[in-house]
Amino acid sequence: MSAPTPLAVPQVFELDFEQIPDDEAQTSQELADTLRSIMQTTFEHRGHADRSVHAKGHGLLEGKVTVLDNLPPHLAQGAFAKPGTFQAYLRFSTNPGDILDDKVSTPRGLALKMVGVEGARLPGSEGDVTQDFVMQNAKAFTAATPKDFLKTLKLLAKTTDKMPRTKQVMSAVLRGVEATLEAVGGESGTLKSLGGHPQTHILGESFSTVVPVLYGPYFAKVALVPVAPELTALTDQHVDFDGNPDGLRAAVSAFFGQHGGTWEVRVQLATDLEHMPIEDASVQWPEDLSPYVTVARLDVAAQPTWSDEKVRAIDDGMAFSPWHGLAAHRPLGGVMRSRKPSYEMSSGFRATHNGCPMHEPRK
Repeated sequence: MSAPTPLAVPQVFELDFEQIPDDEAQTSQELADTLRSIMQTTFEHRGHADRSVHAKGHGLLEGKVTVLDNLPPHLAQGAFAKPGTFQAYLRFSTNPGDILDDKVSTPRGLALKMVGVEGARLPGSEGDVTQDFVMQNAKAFTAATPKDFLKTLKLLAKTTDKMPRTKQVMSAVLRGVEATLEAVGGESGTLKSLGGHPQTHILGESFSTVVPVLYGPYFAKVALVPVAPELTALTDQHVDFDGNPDGLRAAVSAFFGQHGGTWEVRVQLATDLEHMPIEDASVQWPEDLSPYVTVARLDVAAQPTWSDEKVRAIDDGMAFSPWHGLAAHRPLGGVMRSRKPSYEMSSGFRATHNGCPMHEPRK
């Protein structure tokens, strides 16, 4: 690729920007089958149906998303088309499909559900009023294509609910390797995904969709970035779990027992298809070409973050999927397209095996 040249205007999305392989449906089915095998394994061991990925939750919260006034037309799109305040639900998590001791330190996730959005809906979410953004603490996906993702997933599926002590030891080793890489300016998404993520506070993380979605006539990545001083003080802060396998959950609970928090919802609009591809999910879009711009604020008051009631209502009772939402925010690219049946399979499996139907809130 040639060196990126900053452009002033966002790239209008065209249908031929997406290139769909002839065998994508087969890859998609294999993904769903592999993820179902993970769920079946954990269900047999735990007697409870967990998510196929991001199984372990660390915080369940309610808040408010406020869309900024006077956004320019290219930013006033979809859920952010006009000023207003929306009820929001959040779920903090970590990547694996099995419930691990937090000493196995893996990448973090944040799912955001906005309630009360208006507009044409994506297929399968007709009649709902929610918009979900499913994010990780990264700016690109660890795999370029659905097939690459499937290869990694099949390897991980073989270790589901196996060798917990070995995973803890390996995580400590990988954290050391990753720390050495980062000390010389490097980083490895693969090492982090295998357990080498730094043992830091989850509330100090910034999150993004890592892969693009439509943004009205344009396309973009969406991010959630902490801005409250109490939250930014936690960025890269080491967490001592003190023998607690649920140390992250305890850390989130302790924070929101005393503080509220504020994040900004930011959007990175694509301005150059060459340097901001749709079909290669592993590419981090250059921020010198298009910086993230704030379109809304998320405020969360001090509150209990883990209770039987919240587990029933949010952890077990809700599904978070990028396909729950507006047509104006349709997920793009092979990694997103191929996972759609997996999201549907996962929520159906949990509803059936837990006897708890999924529900989309209306307020």
